[in-house]
Amino acid sequence: MAGHIQDRWYKTEPGPDGKTRRVKSDRYGSGLRYRARYIGPDGTEKSKSFPDRQKRLAEKWLSKTEADMDSGQYVDPKAGRTTFQQYAERWVSSHAGEVNSGEGAERRLRLHAYPTIGSRPLGSFKPEHVRTWLGVLKKSIPNETHRRVIAATVSAVFNAAVDDELLARNPFKARSVQMPKAGDATVKPWTVSQLFAVQSSLPARFRTAVDLGGGCGLRQGEIFGFSVDEVDFENGWVTVSHQLKRLRGRYVFAPPKGGKTRQVPLPRAVADALRSHASAFPPIAVSLPWRTVDGERRTKRLYFSGAAGMHVRVSHFNDFMWKPALVAAGIIPEPEEGERYASAREHGMHALRHFYASVLLDAGENIKALSRYLGHADAGFTLRTYTHLMPSSELRTRNAVDALYQGPQNHDHGPETAQDE
Repeated sequence: MAGHIQDRWYKTEPGPDGKTRRVKSDRYGSGLRYRARYIGPDGTEKSKSFPDRQKRLAEKWLSKTEADMDSGQYVDPKAGRTTFQQYAERWVSSHAGEVNSGEGAERRLRLHAYPTIGSRPLGSFKPEHVRTWLGVLKKSIPNETHRRVIAATVSAVFNAAVDDELLARNPFKARSVQMPKAGDATVKPWTVSQLFAVQSSLPARFRTAVDLGGGCGLRQGEIFGFSVDEVDFENGWVTVSHQLKRLRGRYVFAPPKGGKTRQVPLPRAVADALRSHASAFPPIAVSLPWRTVDGERRTKRLYFSGAAGMHVRVSHFNDFMWKPALVAAGIIPEPEEGERYASAREHGMHALRHFYASVLLDAGENIKALSRYLGHADAGFTLRTYTHLMPSSELRTRNAVDALYQGPQNHDHGPETAQDE
């Protein structure tokens, strides 16, 4: 239905001669004079008011609104009043079945987006607001790769808002908005001396965590959720069936990343370390919800515990145990008085998995097996991540041929590849 402009300062009524005439209404001279009215795609009437002497502007706005409806670019003005945080929280909740990705997105938004842009209505965002926010983010997050992940999460919220017809266009898509560049993603594994230096600098009750990470390739959540029933000492296997997960400020037991249980060979040295650890620090029974904060509670006997016999609080461990150990090992600098530790994402506990991968590849393990042990869904991802750590094909070729020639020297023209009948 075509829209129209209502002049609220005048009304029409029959005159003495029976013809209609315009007369001043009770609103004459007060309030906004013109109301542009139209029927939206949902069948309800929408409107926007304009002041006196702005009828042409009202007509222009109405024409654009009708054109947007015809082209599919229309956005309900009331929908645009929803704040970024209100919509983003709904967006995060739609990831309810994706415990890992949903929690990561929620944390990035809560820490880095809500405090600065959370209260701004979606419909008011322009590229300049995104550029300003990216500038603020750069000051607080020096690591460009980390910054890019955060920005991609915020942009994903805007993409969803466009899909839900709350926005006409994602402000991140403007040419003037420069997303943080992907930094050098090349994995640089720790040396053996670095690994043991960090391990020896940790409190005694957490040193075996380094053995599980560096010797079995477990993730941090899998290490701190590691339970007695996941170890088969007799046959030399670890079954990774769950992890300790922080979900919206509370802890739960959840499936490993990717949702799949996996088996990892248990080296004798790691088995010995686990036995010694369990003797010094007996496993404790911890009950937590499964998958979601209101899920059925499950009890696990965990190898690692925090204060008061509870599970480890990961953020506390990272800030007060792991980073001081990195400083003691000379991996990151000691902070100035009153300052926080330097950002060290590449030296988080994930560095233990990189060390594990480098050791296996150096020993000649194949990518498919490594991918399975690490719990990667795609062996191609494993290959892309660690291909630079694999022994070069040139070196393998030289060694193979050299080994052949180092055999019995009874051939006149090199190695025999066929025999004459």
